[in-house]
Amino acid sequence: QVQLVESGGGLVQAGGSLRLSCAASGHTFSLYTMGWFRQAPGKEREFVAAISWSGGSTYYKDSVKGRFTISRDNAKNTVYLQMNSLKPEDTAVYYCAAERSRLRLGTATSDYDYWGQGTQVTVAS
Repeated sequence: QVQLVESGGGLVQAGGSLRLSCAASGHTFSLYTMGWFRQAPGKEREFVAAISWSGGSTYYKDSVKGRFTISRDNAKNTVYLQMNSLKPEDTAVYYCAAERSRLRLGTATSDYDYWGQGTQVTVAS
């Protein structure tokens, strides 16, 4: 069992930056692939980024490539999402998730086994 707690959300102007953090507890963090998803009002939850257990592999949604960076610190049991050049369309609740499989970087919500409660990101135009 893994517990995930996100932080770092808030209100930012378009073009600004935020760094989200997700602290994990309850099990060996390095066993899990980690992902970030987001859900805007009235829309389905969508994949944003994923990182392998070692941090050596990452994968991004096309629309955030070059603007967002996912990273992890296994010593601190924390995964991060650095978001730069934010746009109003990035407004959503952002969730981190943990996947038991170490063989893939999942992009579907069904690939992930544990979820945080989410943190709101609002980008004003």
